[in-house]
Amino acid sequence: MALYRRFTLKKKKAPSKLTEAILEMADDMHRSGIMDNSTYQKITMRHLGKKVLSTSEPISGPEIRRLRKQEHLSQAVFARYLNLTTGYVSQLERGAKQPKGPALALLNVIRHKGFEAIL
Repeated sequence: MALYRRFTLKKKKAPSKLTEAILEMADDMHRSGIMDNSTYQKITMRHLGKKVLSTSEPISGPEIRRLRKQEHLSQAVFARYLNLTTGYVSQLERGAKQPKGPALALLNVIRHKGFEAIL
């Protein structure tokens, strides 16, 4: 029983400055294309665990429309920047489809960091 309690009550330590620096460098390398997805996933999963990333938060159609209009972009231009079709952007804004994968990640980056972050 004591052994079980020792492992279950163990608190997670905050990441060291070195770990934070490694994660920041890995993030920069991943965004610039130097590091592939599988390597990046191994690094971040080892240090951060399996928590949900902020880039996978669901986003509603009206919020997608608000992000687009805030930048004064047409659906066609917005779609071009995100490498999507105009029809898909229209479906997202109407709520007919929910963004998934890379589209969801890009929309969350725009939501949190602004449109300039993807340019």
